[in-house]
Amino acid sequence: MVTERNEERVDPRRHPLLSLLKRIESRVLLILLGAATALWAFLELADDVSEGETNAFDRQVLLALRNPADLNDPLGPRTMEEAIRDVTALGGFTVLTLVTVVGALTFLFHGRRRHALVLVGAVALAQLSSEVAKALYGRPRPDLVSHGSFVYSGSFPSGHSMLSAATYLTLAMLISSLEPTRGTKRLVYVLAVLLVMAVGISRVYLGVHWPSDVLGGWAFGAAWSLLAWLVLLKLGAKPTPPRD
Repeated sequence: MVTERNEERVDPRRHPLLSLLKRIESRVLLILLGAATALWAFLELADDVSEGETNAFDRQVLLALRNPADLNDPLGPRTMEEAIRDVTALGGFTVLTLVTVVGALTFLFHGRRRHALVLVGAVALAQLSSEVAKALYGRPRPDLVSHGSFVYSGSFPSGHSMLSAATYLTLAMLISSLEPTRGTKRLVYVLAVLLVMAVGISRVYLGVHWPSDVLGGWAFGAAWSLLAWLVLLKLGAKPTPPRD
C-alpha cells in the first residue's frame, strides 16, 4: 500500500507541475544537443578547411556563380549585383547593430529585460568569437575573382553569415517565446532563416567568401542562438503557451 501511494504521489499525469518540469528538462537537453551538434559541425568544417579538403568544392561553387568568359563578372545583370549588395548589407555590422539595439529597446519598453539581455549578450559574444576565429584560422579571401564588396578581415568563418545567424535566429527565438499564435511563430522562424540564407549566399556571389566560410559561419552562429535559448530558459523566462 505504501509503494502504491508513493507511485501515485509522483505520477506526472496527476501532477501537472512535475509533468511541466519534465518537459522543460527534455527541452533543455534537446537545445544542448542542438548547440553541441552545431559547434561540432563548425569544428569539423574548420578542420577540413585547414587541411584544404574543401578547396575543390569551394572553387566549383564560386566559379559556378561567374560568367565563364569573364570570372570578374557575376552571373546576372548589373541590377542584380546591386541588389545582392543590398542583401549582404543585412548581415553587416551597422545593420545588425541597429537591429540589436532596436530589438533590445523594444523588449525593455515591454518589460522584458531578460529578453533584451539575452539578445545583446548573444550578439556581442558572437561578434567577439567571430573575430577570434578569423584571427585563429587566418584563411585568405578568395583570389579567383574580384571582390564585389570591401573586405578587411580573414575569410573563415564568414562574419556576415555568423552574425546574421546569431542575431536573426536569436531574435526569432525571443519573439516566438512571447508570441502565442503557432502560425506567427512559424512565420518568424521562416523569415529569420530566409534572411540568414540570403546573406550567406550573397557573400559567395560577391566573391568575398568561399562557400565553406559561409557554412562555418552558419554553424557557429546557430550554436550561439541555441545557447541563447538555453540561457533564456535558465533565467526563468516563461514562454507564452502556443495556440492556433
